[in-house]
Amino acid sequence: QVQLVESGGGLVQPGGSLTLSCIASGNVFAIKAANWYRQAPGKERELVASITVRSELSYADSVKGRFTISRDSMKNAVYLQMNSLKPEDTAVYRCNAQIMNNQFQTSDYWGQGTQVTVSS
Repeated sequence: QVQLVESGGGLVQPGGSLTLSCIASGNVFAIKAANWYRQAPGKERELVASITVRSELSYADSVKGRFTISRDSMKNAVYLQMNSLKPEDTAVYRCNAQIMNNQFQTSDYWGQGTQVTVSS
């Protein structure tokens, strides 16, 4: 009874910005922690950004200073703000989250992914 859906991907020029959203719905009390992953064709999945229960943030070196992960507890949402985008940022981005339901049970969920393409 929990859905995790990403949105906000698309085509953007190098140097541009995009904001990805990861929305949890259904039997959701809170998003405890979350990660954003990305995977380009022929490449390994890469952990891009993480936010902990205590809202500690961490980033891959390749995106540090350009990307920001955040959480909106009232909206049951996690975001990835991406600035100064580069062609090498092109990938399918997926949200992973640890979600507590209204019965205080915590489970791990994955979204289906949203495509980000950085090209002129």
